[in-house]
Amino acid sequence: QVQLVESGGGLVQPGGSLRLSCAASGSIFSINAMGWYRQAPGKERELVAAISSISSGGRINYADSVKGRFTISRDNAKNTVYLQMSSLKPEDTAVYYCNADVLSHGSSQYVDYWGKGTLVTVSS
Repeated sequence: QVQLVESGGGLVQPGGSLRLSCAASGSIFSINAMGWYRQAPGKERELVAAISSISSGGRINYADSVKGRFTISRDNAKNTVYLQMSSLKPEDTAVYYCNADVLSHGSSQYVDYWGKGTLVTVSS
């Protein structure tokens, strides 16, 4: 009843920038945390950045590898989370997945939802 759709992935040169978007839709009552994860071939999925709801303090966490280069933000009116990526490096190449902790209408529990992912390739 809830789906997350990522967009904005693609090919970019080292040092370039890219902006990812993730829109949640469906029977949504509220969303707590939203975040971005990534997974490179042969590696485990890792947290890139996460942001909690305003009611939860609006806390933001970044992986050490992206601090100072990536910025996460959200638009609650649009149920959308963004990831602005700059100074991209080849090691940033991965499939980026959107995650959201969602409370649906008529439900009493939050449930984690995942997008299908968008590929980011950083190469010359």
